[in-house]
Amino acid sequence: MNKEEEIRAAALKLFVEFGFHGTPTSKIAKEAGVANGTLFHYFKTKEDLIVALYNHTKDSLNRHLLETYNAENTLKDKMKNIYVSSLEWGLAHKPEFYFIQQFHFSPHLAKVSSEDIEKQTRLHVELLRAGISENIFKPLPAQLISSILGGHVYGVYQYLISTQLTPEKKAEMIEDTFGLLWAMLTK
Repeated sequence: MNKEEEIRAAALKLFVEFGFHGTPTSKIAKEAGVANGTLFHYFKTKEDLIVALYNHTKDSLNRHLLETYNAENTLKDKMKNIYVSSLEWGLAHKPEFYFIQQFHFSPHLAKVSSEDIEKQTRLHVELLRAGISENIFKPLPAQLISSILGGHVYGVYQYLISTQLTPEKKAEMIEDTFGLLWAMLTK
């Protein structure tokens, strides 16, 4: 692992444990085993580190989604695949998934470039547009549909990590909750 990766890994661990405000850069540098100046060599400010870590984490999630994506599927199957894959990735990468949630509810989200946001949401936006243009979804604003989808994923994730379910029951719960989501959004 190179120094930049060590800094990101230390920052992820500490941000999840202590939050953004409770994690000074000196603590991140110490956890990463680097000098404070080394941290600032890679990231000019703490906010730059936070945003870079977010972009890195979202890229990892999106790579996973694209690996499991099949463009030949129906819209419903594509959306189900993204839903299931997002939850599975989150369950396998709990600190990263928590960090994404934490970041979404922070003022740092406004610092993500429009290019990065477009790249990170491209697949989701494409599916939303298809559902709207094909008249599959109820007549709701796209931004509301997107918020409902995100809230549903986060809510189900919280339930799955807070309950003692077998892997089979988790898979069944994910399947059932996608059915609820699909029924709520479609005509």
